[in-house]
Amino acid sequence: MKSPTTSQRTPKGASTPTLDRKQDTALKLLVVMARAFNAVTEFVGKEDMDRHGITPTEFAILEALYHKGPLLLGEVQRKILVTSGGITYLVDRLVEKGLVKREQCSEDRRARYAVLTPAGQALIRKIFPAHAARIEQAMSGLTQAEQREATALLRKLGLAAASLSGEGEEEDDDR
Repeated sequence: MKSPTTSQRTPKGASTPTLDRKQDTALKLLVVMARAFNAVTEFVGKEDMDRHGITPTEFAILEALYHKGPLLLGEVQRKILVTSGGITYLVDRLVEKGLVKREQCSEDRRARYAVLTPAGQALIRKIFPAHAARIEQAMSGLTQAEQREATALLRKLGLAAASLSGEGEEEDDDR
């Protein structure tokens, strides 16, 4: 058995739980992923979305509809990873802002599509290019090959974690 490790920054007299090497490595990976995600998200710009009167999650809905076309609310929910109640609330807000409308599904009367309105189409068409450029800039710390490798590794990690919890992570195209 490997010897336990402890944090090197523990103040004198304070006790911390000990972790074995596998746990320590996993914890470090989680912390690094979270910090990287937060740094990229901060750089990409919540402020820019605020300037346009939308939240990052509302932007994610607009972006999904922009690239995928009309989607059932359940499909939007899975793409942007919110709860079913959350997607209803978010789409309601976008409807109130005149950026999205709901359309009846001809195959299932209970189902509704989220569809960009002309105003929603114009807004996302206006702000997406600069957003994509900021993402590219934020990711420039890695080469394109490293970005592809990181994508593959993180997808593998996500699928493995999803299978542990019994949830299937949707195997989406690159977004």
